[in-house]
Amino acid sequence: MSGFLSVTAYVPDRVSTLAVGLAGEFFGAPCGPRTPGFDLAFCADRPGAVRTDLGLSFPVAHDLDRLVKGELILILPGDRFRDEPSPEVLGAIQDAHARGAIIASSCVGSFLLAATGLLDGLRATTHWQHAEELAARHPAVTVLPDPLFVDEGQLVTGAGSGATPDMYLHLLRREHGISVANAFGREIVMPPPRTGGQAQYTEAPLPVSRDDERLAEVLAWAAENLHRLVPVEELAARAVMSRRTFLRRVKAATGTTPHAWLLQQRLARAEELLEGTALPLDEIARRVGYANSAVLRGQFVKRRGIPPRAYRRAFGARGAAARTSTTCAAGRCDSTTTGAAARGVGGSSRRAR
Repeated sequence: MSGFLSVTAYVPDRVSTLAVGLAGEFFGAPCGPRTPGFDLAFCADRPGAVRTDLGLSFPVAHDLDRLVKGELILILPGDRFRDEPSPEVLGAIQDAHARGAIIASSCVGSFLLAATGLLDGLRATTHWQHAEELAARHPAVTVLPDPLFVDEGQLVTGAGSGATPDMYLHLLRREHGISVANAFGREIVMPPPRTGGQAQYTEAPLPVSRDDERLAEVLAWAAENLHRLVPVEELAARAVMSRRTFLRRVKAATGTTPHAWLLQQRLARAEELLEGTALPLDEIARRVGYANSAVLRGQFVKRRGIPPRAYRRAFGARGAAARTSTTCAAGRCDSTTTGAAARGVGGSSRRAR
């Protein structure tokens, strides 16, 4: 399966109102000229009204049978995540996994996913405040308290609700390509994927200052000059900071080092060029700061799990046209995915770590 279109969100009792809204924002809106249309449905243990964490009544039309149809299953978080889940919901999630669905849990929704046993032997995350509890209740799961999300291929877990957009954009980029993910990001005014972890949000944010403005200007300049191999010392000088202060400021702003941030920018730009142009690989490598296509290929395989040529076949303009035929009319979208695309690189992309 590659390029999911059918999305089912499981709604527990006392579901997070924010989580419901985020699922609808990403997968419930009509398709646009650069975004596919998703068939989103909400399901619960039984149809009817479900109470949210704010005391609102949310009508749910489907029961657990709807999980059978989802290519992407979203496990939404709720206030009662410590309650013992029913055998029926555990079995429905396990069945969805067995037939190949991608399953993504956000925040404390990871407790339900862990209860299925599917995360045993794998890595997972949840809100940092509940990471120790999740690890204690499910010792077979390696709980990572810092990442914004953890991708284990068919199973993806997200941190707090604020990290859910990061996880959704990651899934869109992984399954539909960076152009689709960027289009969604622009529509909801979401910045590019963050590379830092939850630790950057557990303390008070730094006050806005002239130093912050200079840092933003330098990072923007670096992103526009990826073809240049600029040492950290030059970037620090442009920001009118010492090397040590610059490293600290970049870590606070991005959650990572300048080198790791630039690597992410280079790969993201390479993805855009692979999708949107017919440039030779050597030219793409030059434009993003690599000596040749062999170096680009090495980094791409290491970080994305597939070689650049395979990525271009899957997500380039021709590949997208062959992979998905989408018709939008009066706010509705009818989409079909070809079997050839479903047998493409989707499996490889889900193996990427």
